Amino acid sequence: MTSRELLVLRLEAPLMSFGGVAVDQHGVTEAFPTLSMLTGLLGNALGYEHRDDAKLDRLQARLRYAVRRDRAGTPLVDFQTVDLSQDFMREGWTTRGHAVTRGGGSAKTGTHIRRRHYWADAIYTVVLALEPSAERPDLDSVERALSRPARPLFLGRKPCLPAAPLLVGRLAADHLRAALAAVPAAPRSRPEDGGFSAWWPRDDGEPAPAAEAGRALPVTDRRDWANRVHTGRRFVWHGRLAAAEVAGGDHE
Repeated sequence: MTSRELLVLRLEAPLMSFGGVAVDQHGVTEAFPTLSMLTGLLGNALGYEHRDDAKLDRLQARLRYAVRRDRAGTPLVDFQTVDLSQDFMREGWTTRGHAVTRGGGSAKTGTHIRRRHYWADAIYTVVLALEPSAERPDLDSVERALSRPARPLFLGRKPCLPAAPLLVGRLAADHLRAALAAVPAAPRSRPEDGGFSAWWPRDDGEPAPAAEAGRALPVTDRRDWANRVHTGRRFVWHGRLAAAEVAGGDHE
């Protein structure tokens, strides 16, 4: 396999959420950053809007990534209740600083109860590529956008602001899992049982992990951006990188 250019991101925040398939009023979070979450993050940095569903669909189709959990977060559930029928609840603000008016049936049905799931004090390292690499936006465009994003960025939901710049740098590697091992562990990283849990694509050309070291995991994290629902299913390897396998870091 030809070596490819990859961007390295580090996700660190007091709270973050990686939306999965909603169950009733539970806005669940996956254990790792999802394909749709990273697509939305990059799209936001590039200045895409919700109406740019075709651009978001294409960006999602091109995105290839692997992710390592450098520090496991503490699960947190935020219980929310609000009466959306109140007049002052009908207007809100976007990340662009524009007021918008809430409409539709959901604004007229009174009290809403929701439970939003988050990870507190977690750290993840992400390596990503866009394929085909020559198509726009290319990796250079995404790198510039992450350095100077078109809008404020957040990690899953708008309250989840990053604690540090997301962009770490670039590297070249044949495989995404190998790239993860080459990126130093984050400061304040905390190995779990002597290693770091990770996701990487099942079809990236690397052999399957040993049965005791990983497994194929089905995830439903593709988003239909026009209809704003999760759809389809893909498989990733969910495995481990031994702490000794990962480049040096300041482990706790």
